[in-house]
Amino acid sequence: MTDAVNRRDASQVVLINVFTVEPDNQGRLIELWQRATDVAIGHVPGFVSATIHRSLDGTKVVNYAQWDSREAFDAMLRNPEVGGYLRELAEISTPAPVLCEVVSVHHGGDDRQPS
Repeated sequence: MTDAVNRRDASQVVLINVFTVEPDNQGRLIELWQRATDVAIGHVPGFVSATIHRSLDGTKVVNYAQWDSREAFDAMLRNPEVGGYLRELAEISTPAPVLCEVVSVHHGGDDRQPS
C-alpha cells in the first residue's frame, strides 16, 4: 500500500546522515548522537523525531531525522550548542548528510503475498 504525502507533511524535511566510523568508535558515536539529540537537537523548535541506526559490520551509524521545515533544520545548524556536538561527531566519523523531502510512504500489510 502506498500513501501520498498528506498536506500537513508537505513542508517537512528529512535528514538522512550516514556516518562512517571505525568499528571501535561506533558505540561512542551512538552515545554522543543520543546525548546531542536529548540535550540540544531535540529542543530546537521544529524538531519532529530522530531515529539512530547502527550497521551490523560496525562501520556506519545512520541518523534519520524529521523536521517541520527546511527553515527549522537550518536554524538547528546555526544553534551554537548543536554546533559543538556536530563538531565532536565529525572528529570521530565522516558524516554524509542528505536533506530530503518525502515523496511517498509504503506500508506492509496482511495483503502481501507469501514468498
